Amino acid sequence: MKSASRTRRNALFGLLAFVVVALFVCDLTSGSVGIGWREVWSLLTGGPCDPTARDIIVKIRLIKALVAVLAGCSLAAAGLLMQTLFRNPLAGPFVLGISSGASLGVALFLLGAPLLGVAGHSLLASVGAAGAAWIGSGLILLSIMALSRRIKDIMVILILGMMFGSAVGALVEILQYMSNEAALKSFVVWTMGSLGDVTSTQLQLFVPAVAAGAGLTFAVLKPLNLLLLGERYARTMGLNVRRTRMLILVATTLLSGTVTAFCGPIGFVGLAVPHLARMLFASADHRVLMPASMLLGAAMLLICDLCSKRLALPVNTLTALMGIPIVVWVVVRNKNIV
Repeated sequence: MKSASRTRRNALFGLLAFVVVALFVCDLTSGSVGIGWREVWSLLTGGPCDPTARDIIVKIRLIKALVAVLAGCSLAAAGLLMQTLFRNPLAGPFVLGISSGASLGVALFLLGAPLLGVAGHSLLASVGAAGAAWIGSGLILLSIMALSRRIKDIMVILILGMMFGSAVGALVEILQYMSNEAALKSFVVWTMGSLGDVTSTQLQLFVPAVAAGAGLTFAVLKPLNLLLLGERYARTMGLNVRRTRMLILVATTLLSGTVTAFCGPIGFVGLAVPHLARMLFASADHRVLMPASMLLGAAMLLICDLCSKRLALPVNTLTALMGIPIVVWVVVRNKNIV
């Protein structure tokens, strides 16, 4: 039975990997300028390629497709971390207010700076919207970590995180109400999410941050399996719950905070994808669920990117349209999803 189950899992992993690669190549060929499979294959294999097609693929589409893969993997992994930590099927990567902190940072950059008359300050220009979002996410993380040192009940931390998110949301609404039309439009466009705003220079920061978060995630896979049975049981098995909790919080912030900073608040990937991975692989082992969720997250965002090019819609609307039915179906089909 174990060998049959392992064979089935390997087949599913192989199929998912093939789907991700196929979607990645399709993402390189799709767009307003028609580029065929031959040009993409020639470029990837080092063969001759038209200079114009090469520039379009390398400087625009390749970066965007890579960001879609990394963002999908990050959000799915962060969602699974939060669902396991809080033992709540409706927990997502932004449940601690990390996304709200990023939104406040961007709101202060795009909305608050013009109100104070310092929009063109050299320091603000060097930080940028992504840097402001990172600072906002980091401040929320530090607040949550400071509280978690004194609070043992993880559900209290969840409630406090939601309260932080609500308070920050109120501040953002005040800034929106007081801002001019141009600044408000820029902020609203940011909240819709985008995979195409990351430049090659920003990618040099994006990739290491995501890699660090992924490294911490894979370092806590075994502790995550123990946390499924409750923190009390995990302590009796010798797990340092406080240290594990800190690692999970840092990993979640690195993954979801980085994606939010560079791509905007992309929703429902982290909430829906882990459930889909559980259904496909029929396993609660995070050594299986984590890579499965990351592959499914990458596939989901690549599909959303392909659809956004054809329909000219923000990626956030497409992730919601794809993610909400998955969550509703899973909840209705099986109540015991965690």
